[in-house]
Amino acid sequence: MTNLRISEAAQLLGVSADTVRRWLDSGRLKEAASQGPRAVDGASLASLMASDAPEMPALRASARNRFAGIVIRVERDGVMALVEIQAGPHRVTSLMSRESADELGLAPGVLASAVIKSTNVVVEIEAPK
Repeated sequence: MTNLRISEAAQLLGVSADTVRRWLDSGRLKEAASQGPRAVDGASLASLMASDAPEMPALRASARNRFAGIVIRVERDGVMALVEIQAGPHRVTSLMSRESADELGLAPGVLASAVIKSTNVVVEIEAPK
């Protein structure tokens, strides 16, 4: 499962790193098991953003944009998959083939970007390092 640096989680939530640290301390977010610096559990972040999204500032953006975010829901059936990405205050839904969702390894907590061009949404992830 994806673990995020505190600064990455803060950027996705639209809050400060100190706020994320407070949420980790209070149990609002789950801390990822890590040998290094503190990290946020990706599934915990996705759950928070899906159900209890904090107040986030509105962003100005053009119609053609790449929305970096976190996958909060994936529903697969025999042929298709519905994928929801929470990107700051924006929730983007994409309908794609199940094969594509499986190849990308999409699941709640995975970092992904929704690329908007007209009425099409393309989901991208960073290549494994």
